[in-house]
Amino acid sequence: MRIAITGSSGLIGSALIPRLTADGHQVVRVVRSAPTGDEIGWSPKEHTLDPAAFDGIDAVVHLAGAGIGDRRWTDDYKRELLESRTHGTSLVAEAIASASDGPKVLLSGSAIGIYGARGDEELTEGSELGDGFLADICKQWEAATDVAEAAGARVAHLRTGIVLSADGGALKKQLPIFKLGLGGKMGSGDQWLSWISIDDEVEAIVHLLTADIEGPVNLTAPQPVTNATFTKALGAALSRPTFVPIPKFGPRAILGREAAENLLFTGQRVLPAVLEGADGFEFQHGDLATALSALLDR
Repeated sequence: MRIAITGSSGLIGSALIPRLTADGHQVVRVVRSAPTGDEIGWSPKEHTLDPAAFDGIDAVVHLAGAGIGDRRWTDDYKRELLESRTHGTSLVAEAIASASDGPKVLLSGSAIGIYGARGDEELTEGSELGDGFLADICKQWEAATDVAEAAGARVAHLRTGIVLSADGGALKKQLPIFKLGLGGKMGSGDQWLSWISIDDEVEAIVHLLTADIEGPVNLTAPQPVTNATFTKALGAALSRPTFVPIPKFGPRAILGREAAENLLFTGQRVLPAVLEGADGFEFQHGDLATALSALLDR
């Protein structure tokens, strides 16, 4: 297949590209910088993407978007978080719909934040959507693909949880603190953390490229855990104590109250019902201990 990827330099894209290349697929990066070689140039802010560039592309994996936890949620950055997703997604969807020989598959990024903060409730793809800033972003993010679906493309929404990788994301940020024996649960530790290893994230995307699956797909492991359980597991994997709880005022001071509450002190208990029912897909890391062992031994 000839597969175009946005967000190719991010955590997921950087792991996905070598996997696709190893399988013999041709990867075409969609880049904001001046394109070289087989790359495709685009600008979500200026709403520019030539539909003709998608001619001959079989599928698009759309992963681009500003980092949710990269900065404090000022009004300006909240606008950027929304528009980097909705503008970019609508641009990709419109190009797919307008291309004369364009992609028939769009795997478009989304997140489990769409379910809102739901406590201990088990959530699947069939659950009602939630409320709040992150849920509202995700709803608009997914809706931005409608034009591609109307044009006949098979669209799957990648509702991704916390991606565990020693090379980036939340786990990489936590490792230095935990290795010093200073790691601890966040607040009460009762909030749910729906995680997935980077390996299973990549394998799920590869599977969805050819599987007859459309609509929302939860990219999370089958066994979500509470923050307290995750903390103990990471400490055990590193042979370090985790006795010191992290009070709310520290993360709030760094991220701001709203971002800290949404990203660290609330969560979702999400189950991957679609993936578990999919023929030909199996999780490599279904439980947290197995995932951490594999990821930290590299």
